Amino acid sequence: MAPHAITPRPSSPTTLHTPSQQPITVLASSRAVVSGRLTEATIVISTSTGKITSIFHSVLPSTYFPPGTPYKDYSPLILLPGLVDAHVHLNEPGRTEWEGFWTGTRAAAFGGVTTVVDMPLNAIPPTTTVQGLKEKVAAAQGQCWVDVGFYGGVVPGNSGELKGLVQEGVRGFKGFLIDSGVDEFPAVSSSDIALAMSELKDSSTTLMFHAEMIPPITASVGDDVQHSHPPLAPSGPLNLYSTFLDSRPPSFETYAIAEILSLAHLAPNLPLHIVHLSAVEAIPMLREARAKGVNVTAETCFHYLSLEAEQVREGDTRHKCCPPIRERKNRDGLWDELVQDEGLGVIQTVVSDHSPCTPNLKLLPSELVGKKDAQNEPEAEAEKGDFFAAWGGISSVGLGLSILWTEGTKRYPGFSVEEVVRWCCKNTAKQVGLERVKGDLGVGFDGDVVVFDDEGNFVVEHSTMLFRNKCSPYENKTLKGVVRETWLRGQKVFDRENGFAEKMGPTGGLLLEPRKARA
Repeated sequence: MAPHAITPRPSSPTTLHTPSQQPITVLASSRAVVSGRLTEATIVISTSTGKITSIFHSVLPSTYFPPGTPYKDYSPLILLPGLVDAHVHLNEPGRTEWEGFWTGTRAAAFGGVTTVVDMPLNAIPPTTTVQGLKEKVAAAQGQCWVDVGFYGGVVPGNSGELKGLVQEGVRGFKGFLIDSGVDEFPAVSSSDIALAMSELKDSSTTLMFHAEMIPPITASVGDDVQHSHPPLAPSGPLNLYSTFLDSRPPSFETYAIAEILSLAHLAPNLPLHIVHLSAVEAIPMLREARAKGVNVTAETCFHYLSLEAEQVREGDTRHKCCPPIRERKNRDGLWDELVQDEGLGVIQTVVSDHSPCTPNLKLLPSELVGKKDAQNEPEAEAEKGDFFAAWGGISSVGLGLSILWTEGTKRYPGFSVEEVVRWCCKNTAKQVGLERVKGDLGVGFDGDVVVFDDEGNFVVEHSTMLFRNKCSPYENKTLKGVVRETWLRGQKVFDRENGFAEKMGPTGGLLLEPRKARA
């Protein structure tokens, strides 16, 4: 891992405009991550454009700026670029009782996430057509506390919609190679993938995959295992996590990734991306493909880096997700790949994959359900604690920075905040074509700033889970690292002491500019 580096102080500031030319806000600290390195910094943000106009690599006094200039020195707290969570399910319209733009983006801002990119499924309609995107955009208007981008979906029969979605500004596309869990978003075949690659091969976009497939010879058939006969029958009781884990082995991921890589030659310039990688067995094949010039990257998730199969209690379906949370040894392997020097590993980004639902769909046993939730939710028909019948998804948007900081500092004595910025800001912004405006503190970038207390702690409880349904495996866990303030384009939208800028209201924008080709 890179050590904490101090950028040399230049004789003059990095600057776009001098401070006196326009109204400004000034944020300073003895520690800030600027251009990926920890340094002293004074950051000048235009209040008219929301852009960073100057950065001084020292802490300047307020007297340097015109009288009345809003100024604060946050030393010794750390100033970070706003996180870009490139994998979030906001579910609105259609399943707004699961999550929505208002609640989901407030939860993001609470945790220093200033940009989220919304997945194309779980809303009704899904974002698989231009019309579906327009309905989602209409639903988002005036509700977003942070900036929001959108993905399009690849499903059987919609290849003719893909270029139109690119022109309308989607940040990329996602397809499933296995049942998605919702009828509106069916899985694609190899021929569907080939059609999508043909349509998108010359477009400025990214093609992403939920990489699970059922191999032709397998001892498991995923969620259907509970209905199967020997030898495909479940390996144990359905309320044991080990039974669910057995039903979705690493071969599901490696088989799917092999299928994707076998088609990569059809669009050699099209960036490919594996979402929520969980199985370390897939890493060597991805590394080999990259060495051969295949344009493929992968992400993993906060839950795969912090949770482990051995610790999941009987019936605790808050931990169900697909691919599944695997064993401790597997988690260690993901960390080993992630911390490769200068991002040489195949895992380039870390995201939440926030995929919430109402508590009753999680089928939690009564002892794991809060009193408030138990009173408000009807009794589900299926057996409580059934890992197969429960909805799969982890709720964690807005908790990721603290989760990573907690786990990283436990594992590595020299763990640096620069690493987190690389995985969750710089590289996620690049993944979705926002690297010119998001993911860094630099002149010309949006003034998205997080004030991070790296020594603070908090307990995850209802008051710190701002997503709509307070059902998460992180509940009651103590996390290290507290977001004290979140700034979006030069405006403070949240602070830990006073909450949200309610009088100002949500000021998040919708990121619908078509992506530009990378230089």
